[in-house]
Amino acid sequence: MSECVRPAFVLGLPSHLLLTRIPSQGGPGGHSVGGRRTRSEVRSAHRYPGFGLGAADVHTRGVVDRKVRSLLNKLTMEKFDSISDQIIAWANKSENEKDARTLIQVIKLVFEKATDEANWSEMYARLCRKMMETISLKVQDEGIENTEGKPITGGQLLRKYLLNQCQEGFERGWATKENTTNAKSELYSDEYYASQKAKRQGLGLIKFIGELFKLQMLTERIMHECVKKLLGNVENPSEEEIESLCQLLRTVGQLLDVPKARAHMDVYFQRMRELCKSTNVRPRMQFMLQDVIELRDRKWQPRNIVNAPTYARCSPRSGLYPFFTPVRRC
Repeated sequence: MSECVRPAFVLGLPSHLLLTRIPSQGGPGGHSVGGRRTRSEVRSAHRYPGFGLGAADVHTRGVVDRKVRSLLNKLTMEKFDSISDQIIAWANKSENEKDARTLIQVIKLVFEKATDEANWSEMYARLCRKMMETISLKVQDEGIENTEGKPITGGQLLRKYLLNQCQEGFERGWATKENTTNAKSELYSDEYYASQKAKRQGLGLIKFIGELFKLQMLTERIMHECVKKLLGNVENPSEEEIESLCQLLRTVGQLLDVPKARAHMDVYFQRMRELCKSTNVRPRMQFMLQDVIELRDRKWQPRNIVNAPTYARCSPRSGLYPFFTPVRRC
């Protein structure tokens, strides 16, 4: 992956501090009478925080943060099309920027939401895919160029930013968890909640990465590199590495387990079997590894599907309503 991009954001001031334009500045918000605001302008400024702001001031960091967070909170599969279009519209505000700072901010907010809500990672991955396909080609970052020396634009720029976010999060790991659990935090203490949040976001990141791979936003090579990194320490692995490995294989294992990569997968699962027998691995982690091993043995079919009971419609002679009930009760 390419180097991480950390553009400098322009911090926005509170709206009431931006209502002091002088007549020479012109445009919306310029004061009409000797540089003073009229009484109606003062009332409107308090009633409508955006009143009097120029076009360049409306899209400050604070406004983007508030609006996009609100849209992400409303995002559901039922409202996906309408809400995602509004989020993309905010990302397209970067058309008039040289550093695509608004796009970077939108990606960061989506990334934070996706890692914090792992149950909805598939929906957020779909949002990223739609953004990559539909974002304006006028969005560019003059500081990022392709091999031909031209600025990367549109969906390719979004994908690059998103890969940087995933790479940073994956390499950082559960840093907060490690710092807090070393102090043996007590149950329900601030340190305990901080460690649980870090763990939730760490596993959420792994699942989000897997969902991005399913939508072909990440390559198969990147997935194998992630698995190899998580299996790098066979002698004394951390629980973070084992849980992340199991989460990743549950998400993308079936897609990786293809004939051309079968040899690699065999090596991965051989190491996992060794970990199951290691005395340095806690029983809970051993059971977690064993569950993934058995999942592959079942051709990646969940246990409840394989062992699902057979249902049939009851005979009218039984006197029961014609609902689906187990055969043995008919």
